Amino acid sequence: MKVKFLGAAGTVTGSCHVVTTETARFAVDCGMHQGSDVIERRNLDTSVYDPRRMDFFIVTHAHIDHSGLLPRMVKTGFAGKIYCTPPTRDLLGIMLEDSAHIQEMEAEWASRKNKRHGGRVVEALYTRADAAATVKRLVAVPYGEPFSPAPGITATYHDAGHILGSAFIELSVEEQGRRTRMLFSGDLGRPDQLLVNDPDSPVDSDYLFLEGTYGDRDHKDVEQSRDELAQAIAYAHQGGGKVIIPAFAVERTQEVLYCLHLLQKDGKVPADMPVFVDSPLAIKATEIFRRNPKYLDQETQAAFDRGENPLSLPGLRFTESTDQSREINTLQGPAIVIAASGMCNAGRVKHHLRHNLWRRESCVVFVGFQAVGTPGRKIVDGAKTIRILGEDVSVAARVFTIGGFSSHAGQSQILAWLTHFKVNHPQVFLVHGEPKALTILAGLVKERYGLKVRIPQYLEEYTLTPGSEPSVAVDEAKARPRIDWDALLTETAGRIERMRSRKEALAARTPEEQAEWRQRLAAVDGDLLQLLSEM
Repeated sequence: MKVKFLGAAGTVTGSCHVVTTETARFAVDCGMHQGSDVIERRNLDTSVYDPRRMDFFIVTHAHIDHSGLLPRMVKTGFAGKIYCTPPTRDLLGIMLEDSAHIQEMEAEWASRKNKRHGGRVVEALYTRADAAATVKRLVAVPYGEPFSPAPGITATYHDAGHILGSAFIELSVEEQGRRTRMLFSGDLGRPDQLLVNDPDSPVDSDYLFLEGTYGDRDHKDVEQSRDELAQAIAYAHQGGGKVIIPAFAVERTQEVLYCLHLLQKDGKVPADMPVFVDSPLAIKATEIFRRNPKYLDQETQAAFDRGENPLSLPGLRFTESTDQSREINTLQGPAIVIAASGMCNAGRVKHHLRHNLWRRESCVVFVGFQAVGTPGRKIVDGAKTIRILGEDVSVAARVFTIGGFSSHAGQSQILAWLTHFKVNHPQVFLVHGEPKALTILAGLVKERYGLKVRIPQYLEEYTLTPGSEPSVAVDEAKARPRIDWDALLTETAGRIERMRSRKEALAARTPEEQAEWRQRLAAVDGDLLQLLSEM
């Protein structure tokens, strides 16, 4: 049996692990690559996936970095089934259509730009018709019910506690009278978060494919994070500015609404401050949450049972049309605007940033992970200006980075999940993380549990034989695409200079601000490691 890593190998996005057995060739997830130009160019190279030879896909959850290339696979020849949980099927129905709309609009914009210079028409990565054809291939399987997508292969979904419908996957493969057990964590959730259940305990396996997004750090305390959100709102309310919250349409938007609901109940945020959910996708996703109460945690179900809607607020307004979205930026006075995308690389949030990022009375609140190369990451890292919609915009708004809202397990929570392997000692592959986070987590897993750990690279393929060391092969030409060295060196030098200037300014900051800037400096260090891994 072989496993090839087509994404989330030394990076956070593009999750796709291709498994080849005696009876089938399939993949766990097929996510979109997001981040730098080098990373995003991987979305165009369909040849490494070979969709026509793919028998089926098993999807862990609906986030685009785990599902966003499925329509591309269908467009280029995939004709099999796509397995997922029932809530994931519902969410993919709206998310893939939305993603396809973005691909069409970006291709149209690029084509118009090219035509002005005598260039070629740009073809969309995939279309809404491709997305609709993909949704028809979805097969929903509930948690805990084993299914056999091919001879000799049995799969079971377990609740990953990450977002609505998220799962980690237990796989059993029979080959030549030998059974191999594999466990793919997908995105592992953190315990005690709002809306969803805690992650299920893992099951025994020979090989564990484990995410390490936050392998180098823990999240802030939940109560502290809510208080920080209240502080950000108070800051903007006092100055008459807007609170811009870039948030993924699925899970993060709903969790922020729940948090605002709790803060209003406790009197910690102004009740008269309007709240806009400016994302048609988030509006549809919120309705799906309301239609799937049995998949929510007991606290949320109890709130609905007593007539309390934790996903609603007195001043909440859903803005579906483009005109309604534009009106937000003409509104005088303070307001809270929740808009996608969470990394600021697409969607309506870009317009709200262009209108508010330069205003000192406003603030931007990041409540999720920001991948290397995304506009959100650049803002978090302290960029003085950022290019948005063809315009250089000054970053004068106050920036808050609140880690306690993450739906990913933090370092200590990942390690606690691994304590369930008391007898079984699987070989571990760390995926879905940046190099620094994965390296730190690998050291801790080896030290505490004595497990063998590997950090696979893009396009590496391992041959797995239980009881033996995995052997690895890699296509170096494709794994290391051509790099613009001058651009990378210039970017690196600029970041180092910004680090120096921020370090000198730390003494003038409050202790809280100093802690925040130290966290950002550590993130820059992770960026440099990422750049080195791409060279």
